[in-house]
Amino acid sequence: MGYKHLKFPENSLFLVTGGAGFIGSNLCEAILNMGYKVRCLDDLSTGKQENVDMFLDNPNYEFIKGDIKDLDTCMKACEGVDFVLNQAAWGSVPRSLEMPIFYCKNNIEGTLNMLEASRQQGVKKFVYASSSSVYGDEPKLPKTEGVEGNLLSPYALTKRCDEEWAKLYTMHYGLDTYGMRYFNVFGRRQTPYGAYAAVIPKFIKLLLKGEQPTINGDGKQSRDFTYIDNVIEANLKACLAPSEAAGEAYNIAFGGREYLIDIYYGLTEALKVDIEPNFGPDRKGDIKHSNADISKAKRLLGYDPDYSFADGIKLAIEWYKENL
Repeated sequence: MGYKHLKFPENSLFLVTGGAGFIGSNLCEAILNMGYKVRCLDDLSTGKQENVDMFLDNPNYEFIKGDIKDLDTCMKACEGVDFVLNQAAWGSVPRSLEMPIFYCKNNIEGTLNMLEASRQQGVKKFVYASSSSVYGDEPKLPKTEGVEGNLLSPYALTKRCDEEWAKLYTMHYGLDTYGMRYFNVFGRRQTPYGAYAAVIPKFIKLLLKGEQPTINGDGKQSRDFTYIDNVIEANLKACLAPSEAAGEAYNIAFGGREYLIDIYYGLTEALKVDIEPNFGPDRKGDIKHSNADISKAKRLLGYDPDYSFADGIKLAIEWYKENL
C-alpha cells in the first residue's frame, strides 16, 4: 500500500532535520507531494543544498540552515510543528571510530536537543533515525528488537543512546517517540562520493566510469538492503501510530538478505560491464550479516513495505544513470 494514501490533519507541519540529506530530502519530497507543509533543518555538513533546491519555489516548504547541536536553533525549528522526523546525524561506522567525541556531540546531544525542543513546543510525534548497528555482535538472524549484542562502534553507541533517551522522553514527558532502526537504506540521491560513501552508489558510480571497485572483505557479508520508499512509508506511518506503540524502536527493512558479491555481479550485469572487483581488508566495526525481522513494525505501525531489493535496485540504477 505504500504511503501516498495516508492522511494527516489539514495544514500539518512536518519538521525534517537533516532534510538536505539522502533520506531527509526524500522525506521532504514525499510530504510536499502529499500536500503538507515541510520545514527542513540542516547545517549542510553532510546534506547537500542541491538535494532540496527543487523545493524552493514550493510555498509549503521552508529551509532553516542550522545545527541540532544548538538548542535555541532546535527550539525555533520546532515552533508550530506537528511531526518531527529527526534524520540529522553523521553516519558511517569507520568515520565514527576516527571521530568519537564529535559523534557523541552530534548524534547524541543533538538528538537530545531535538527531543527537549519537541517536548517544550508540544510536538505530537517524534520519529527518529536509529540503525541496525545497535545489534552489534549478536549473531542470531533475523535480528529481533530486544535481542542486541555488544556494540562495535561509536556510531552504534550513539544510536543506542538515542533510543534510550527517546524511551525516557515517552516514559516521563509523554512525548510519543518512535525509533526507526534502518537496515542499509539505498536509492535516489544517496551520494556515491567521498571516502565513506555507501556501497551501492559507490559501486554503480565506478562501474559506470569503467573503474574497478573494491569490496571490503570477501564479499560474503550479507545485508538487508532497504529501498528508500519503504523508509518513507515507515516514517509516515509512525506519525500516525497509536501512543501505545511509542517509546519503542522498530526494524525498518524489507526483511530480505543479499550478499555483497551477488549484488556486485548483479550490477555488472545490469550495467553491461565486465570488471572484476578488487578485494580489500574487512572494515573495522562492521557486522558480518544483517537481516531484519520486521514483524513488530508490521504489527504496531502497520508497516508493509512495497519494494523488494530487486524492485529497488532497478529504480536506483535508472536514477544513477540519469543523474551521475
